[in-house]
Amino acid sequence: MSQKIQDYSDTSSWSYHVDESFYADLDNFRDVLNSGWPVAGVEISRRGEGFLAQEARLIDEGRFNDWLELFSADCLYWVPITPGGGNPRLEVSHAFDDCRRLTDRVYWLRTGLAFSQIPQSRTRRVISNVEVLDEPSKGLRFIRSNFIVNEFRAGVHKTYSGWYGHVLTAGDAGWRIRLKQANLLDSEHIHENLTLVF
Repeated sequence: MSQKIQDYSDTSSWSYHVDESFYADLDNFRDVLNSGWPVAGVEISRRGEGFLAQEARLIDEGRFNDWLELFSADCLYWVPITPGGGNPRLEVSHAFDDCRRLTDRVYWLRTGLAFSQIPQSRTRRVISNVEVLDEPSKGLRFIRSNFIVNEFRAGVHKTYSGWYGHVLTAGDAGWRIRLKQANLLDSEHIHENLTLVF
């Protein structure tokens, strides 16, 4: 039984857009990201690669406010536990951040007070095997890629690998991230606090 929202001004307890239609879109995005794609043309492929390179640079340089501007207002940053995504209605995730929670995450990283980020992680990521699928009728661009993220913090080096699924939406300011899904190769295994941004 769903609970009726009494105070819509309290956005800490509800979201403007995470509703059943949001999850339906997410189901569709997950299906497309896990399907076979035709090989994209050179120009579209290069644009997809360029977008991912720009995003990677912003994260690795710790420019999280600029990184946040790459996202749309109805975005989702998702690090699922189930390989390939699973069903977030029924399963927990390492991260499942709508725009409000992603803004909170960036603010928390910028304060310098996050214990698990003292000292702050230094990262460098390598992205490869970029595939692009355009759906111009829907104003969407899907990008699938492999990643390796190297993290160094407090004298410890860690390596994470997996694949990204990006869904971009076209807007007046250019392409914006509607969905970023970071699928860790060992997603269902035990991880310490994953406080770095994938």
